[in-house]
Amino acid sequence: MAYIILFLNILLLVSGQLLWKTGMNKMDTAKGDTWVSLLWSPHIWSGLVLYGIATVLWLYVLKKLPLSLAYPLQSLAYIIALVAAVFIFNESVPLQRWIGAAIILAGVIVLAWK
Repeated sequence: MAYIILFLNILLLVSGQLLWKTGMNKMDTAKGDTWVSLLWSPHIWSGLVLYGIATVLWLYVLKKLPLSLAYPLQSLAYIIALVAAVFIFNESVPLQRWIGAAIILAGVIVLAWK
């Protein structure tokens, strides 16, 4: 169960980042948007809520799993965010980032191996 909660934590963290990125992309300084206008952005607020929920889930994970396992496994968020950046924001990801993601994934596999 702790691994499921950890994966949900990771998905919430990435979703929060995606919402923040969307909120920042919608900020238009040419139209007079300022940093203060971020306080009214539903994307920014939604991302904060998801981060809050992710934090509560993280506390559960810390109770159930060793930190030396849980924290490195959370690096799956980097890989999921990289893939999301390609599909959601149409970002171009250079080969070295894909190689880095593959190295992270290999590390996660080694850590999770029982």
